[in-house]
Amino acid sequence: MAVKSFLYKGNGFAISYEILNPVQKRDIVFLHGWGSSKGLMKQAFAKTLHDFRHIYIDMPGFGSSSCDVALTTEDYAAILELLLHEISASKEIILGHSFGGKVATLLNPDFLVLVASAGILVPKPFKIRAKIAIFKVLKFTGLTSLRRFFVAPDAVGMSETMYQTFKNVVNEDFSEHFKAFKKKALLCFGKADTATPLWTGEVIKTLIADSRLVAYEGDHYFLFKEGKLIADEIEKSLRGI
Repeated sequence: MAVKSFLYKGNGFAISYEILNPVQKRDIVFLHGWGSSKGLMKQAFAKTLHDFRHIYIDMPGFGSSSCDVALTTEDYAAILELLLHEISASKEIILGHSFGGKVATLLNPDFLVLVASAGILVPKPFKIRAKIAIFKVLKFTGLTSLRRFFVAPDAVGMSETMYQTFKNVVNEDFSEHFKAFKKKALLCFGKADTATPLWTGEVIKTLIADSRLVAYEGDHYFLFKEGKLIADEIEKSLRGI
């Protein structure tokens, strides 16, 4: 594991990353989802794609990487752009899971791999919509101390900085960003995923012209069981580049 420190918009960031297969000449960058870390992505893919240099990154505010200011998805992409430049890593292939898929898209790699990517808005269940409505009333009346009873599971236990970041990124419609991506993409989605359902992958496929969709058994975290199969699909796509 290594750490690179640098300034972005006047704020200091220390970004933790790890490189596997360092002698290989071609790079693949792995970006985790919200609340996750490079260690989990390494768990899914470290034993695959041996002909590539693997670059696993803790995005700001997760794992061992620092974050003292609220960020947007665009900020995450800009910070990782700086990191990749600092470590002389290419953007040939970038794989992003969930929130990491949005960041990967903004980085505009030669080959984009979206695994259960966020970015297409999914209607919230009635229970969630009711909680949001109740909290808005409480906020209006000044009872924000009860926030902990209403925050989304992905926001529980966060610092105020990361909670603000979460609010910045959670409900983004990335349709235009997907449509603007003009290179090759592999879309991997789980058949039983309720966070980023298979139908959202089908929508992304209509938006990215040169894309291929593969469906897997499992939920939002199917990659931990199907890492080898995802790697096989990456290699199959690369043979066509």
